[in-house]
Formats: sequence, C-alpha cells, structure tokens
Amino acid sequence: MRIVRIAERPVGIDSSIRNAFIDFSKMNVSTVAVITDVVRDGAPVVGFGFNSNGRYAPGSLMRERFIPRILEAPPEALLDGTGANFDPHAIWKLMMTGEKPGGHGERSVAVGTLDMALWDAVAKIEGRPLYRTIAERFGDGTWDESVFVYAAGGYYQSGKDDRALQAEMQSYRDLGYSVLKMKIGGAPLNEDVRRIEAALEVAGDGANLAVDANGRFDAVEAKAYAAAIAPYGLRWYEEPGDPLDFELLADVARSYAGVLATGENLFSVYDARNLIRYGGLRPDKDKLQFDCALAYGLVEYLRIVDMLRAHGWSPRACIPHGGHQMSLNIAAGLKLGGNESYPGIFQPFGGFADDVPVENSRVGLPDLPGIGFEGKAKLMDVLLETARL
Repeated sequence: MRIVRIAERPVGIDSSIRNAFIDFSKMNVSTVAVITDVVRDGAPVVGFGFNSNGRYAPGSLMRERFIPRILEAPPEALLDGTGANFDPHAIWKLMMTGEKPGGHGERSVAVGTLDMALWDAVAKIEGRPLYRTIAERFGDGTWDESVFVYAAGGYYQSGKDDRALQAEMQSYRDLGYSVLKMKIGGAPLNEDVRRIEAALEVAGDGANLAVDANGRFDAVEAKAYAAAIAPYGLRWYEEPGDPLDFELLADVARSYAGVLATGENLFSVYDARNLIRYGGLRPDKDKLQFDCALAYGLVEYLRIVDMLRAHGWSPRACIPHGGHQMSLNIAAGLKLGGNESYPGIFQPFGGFADDVPVENSRVGLPDLPGIGFEGKAKLMDVLLETARL
C-alpha cells in the first residue's frame, strides 16, 4: 500500500465581494489530490482536499516541503499499525519534520489541506463516511445525524444597497437557512447599523442574525460597535479585533453581554489555548470557529478539542469556519455546535452535497465513503481536473 502521487493545483474563486479587510477578486485556493495504489470499485482510491477561503493557495509550500516529505518516506512509514490503511497522524509528523515551533501562518494551511485529502482517502479505503470514522475513532461511536449550519454572506459589493442585501438574505432563507450572517466594519457605524436593521427585516429576529467584523476594529471601535448592536440581541458578534489581540477581546467581553465568536484565524492548538486563557471568553455562551483546513487539519483539531475539554469548554461551543464538507464531517463525528456554510458564494467550494437539503438551518450528510465530495458535482469537476495533472 502506497501513495503513488500527490497533485496540487491553484484555483481562483473570482469573486467581486469584500469584507472589512480584504476583497476577494484575486483570491485563490489550492486543490489537492492524493492518488493511492489501493483499488476500490475498480479504480484507485484518491483523496481530495482544498484550503478554506480567505487564505491564498499555499501550493509552493506543499510542492517544496510537505509533499516531498510524504513521497520520500518509506511506504511502511505512512501506514497504521495494521498495515491496512494510511495513518494521518504518522504522516502529519513526517510533514512537520524539520519545522520549528511557532510561525503557524501559511504553513498550517498547507498541512491542513493535505491532511484533508489524507482523511478522505482513509475513509474511502474503509468504505464509510468520514464522520463515522471520526466518531468511532475519536468520539463515542455515535454521530449527529444532522448539523446546525448558518448562511454566511452579507458582504460588501459595488452597487449593493440595502435592497440587494435583503434579497441576498431572503435567497438563503429560501434555501432553508433560518440563521444568517453578514459583514460589518467596512462602512461607517451608522451605515452598518442601517444595514443590520435591513437584514433583520428578513431574518425576523436578532437571534437569527450574526455579524462579522473580520478583525477590523481597534479597542474603541470594537466597543462602540458592541454598544450599538447590543439592543438587537444578535446571534453573535464575530472577531471584533485582531485575532491575536486577546486583551482587546477580553475588554469587549467585559462590557458586551451578548455572544462573541472568534478563532477562524488562529491556526494551532497553542494559539487556541492562549485565546482560552487570555481572551476573556465565556464557555457558557461564546463560540469558537477554529477551521481544520487552515489549522494543520483534523490531527491538530483533535488536540484543540482535548485542550478545550481540559479548560471546561464543551465541543458544542465549536462552530468551524470555512463552510466546507470536511468541517461538516468533523462537526457530525465529534458532535460540535455546527458549521458555517457559503451557499451563494465561493463556489464550487461552498455548500454541501447537492441532494441533501438544508431545513431550518440543519443539514444531513450523504452516505458516501470519505468526505463526500462526490456528492457535489461542480466541485468534483474541479477536483478531478487536479487529479489528472
């Protein structure tokens, strides 16, 4: 049993939207295919992966460091104790050989993307969905049959007025999402308040609408926004300041009685632990959005969950960023609190299986081996093109 080849290809997402910090017009992602010599249903098993939106394709890091370390290792070093499957934990250690501690930025994205493809291959070799593999290896053997999901959108865009924002939000409601999220911080406070009120006309209640500042504010601005939005009782107020400014976050938490959410831009168990230690977050209400595809993959995510439990946090507080099927499998298998979704943007990477509907902001998972990419036709066209390289 061996990995025959690993292909990587950058793919543009070609989107004209922007958040409070960046626009996505030149954003791309890395797609990965891990081709093995294991045959299932008459064809070699191929594991697929890609990195989440918001971080550029880390392909050069994969090609120069991480892929060669996998392919140059003895084939038996990639296998589990039975020799009947690959061992993502062992392969993770091989990928990180020669890497100094710290510096988790783009390196963690490269490893996380490869880790996704490896777990896809592992579950396909086992012939079962990845959420079952996760539940039986790392959970209690059971999984959530459906997962809470919310529609992330409400980006800034040239010519997009309040009516267009409302039409976008209504389109998500029509798809079955009762909980919605929109961007703030890319306009003056009074304008953003007006936009929130427009979105609330569609969402119907503050508990159905979250807002995301994408780390835009300093301490004064973060608290000004907190005071302005507090009367609306929003689902959560996300990433008010720089993701590593734990003092700012703790300051906001002291004055804001509503729910805070953050974590999508923290890429290791050590950064996650510092957030829990110093960020002032409240385990009975706040939400954690660590994204496995950006943070060294499932191998590291398991360490994060163990750390959270040791600090009195439930995995139900975790609602991963990224809107992809890998996090959806983790959310079901580890019984997390939910998963982000991008039903209208970042296609074909956003959204879930084509034939599994969203109902009242909950979605089931397809009974397909692996992560389930094969249930999303347009995404599979992209991933199969990568495999043919």
